[in-house]
Amino acid sequence: MVEFASVVDALRCATEVQAAIAERDGAASPDSRIEFRVGIHMGDIVVEDGDIFGDGVNIAARLEGLAEPGGICVSARVQEEVAGKLDIAFDDIGEPELKNIARPVRVYRVAARRVAPPSAPPAALPLPDKPSVAVLPFTNMSGDPEQEFFADGIAEDVITALSRYPSLFVIARNSCFTYKDRVVDVKQIGRELCARPAGRVEPLGSR
Repeated sequence: MVEFASVVDALRCATEVQAAIAERDGAASPDSRIEFRVGIHMGDIVVEDGDIFGDGVNIAARLEGLAEPGGICVSARVQEEVAGKLDIAFDDIGEPELKNIARPVRVYRVAARRVAPPSAPPAALPLPDKPSVAVLPFTNMSGDPEQEFFADGIAEDVITALSRYPSLFVIARNSCFTYKDRVVDVKQIGRELCARPAGRVEPLGSR
């Protein structure tokens, strides 16, 4: 039993603890997992000799019993108090009968976070049936930043000229220029752009 001055802090703590336990035990067998149930209520309590009593404690204990292993149940008071303050969704499970609690209590279950299934890796692009060429952006080696535009223009002119040859498959300018100012192995670029260089490839620069 834990007392919090703020119900927002109580629910935040509960969700973080349950998430940490689930992550720790994710690879463990069901027999070796330790799963807790949590019930949270907001109400008056009586403190006596270092212990706490009262209806608030009793309701929280009953809510704990309604929670699933690894889950959290809260009363309507808690749900209303934290609405808009925490990024948490709730499922309304109605007003179940709570042992030794005379008045009805509406109960909400903290909804499990929906984790999107991992997406399948993208299919590899088919290799063209003719020689393919990728013209990477030239490096401005002049030290003059204003020559950057000139260096890019040379690369674009080469791409345009090569694209006039029907016997070549020329990689688009936008795809090639994603490697600008990046240090990437030429073989890796060839695989990613489906370009297959023949012979030795020498880096070029503009001066």
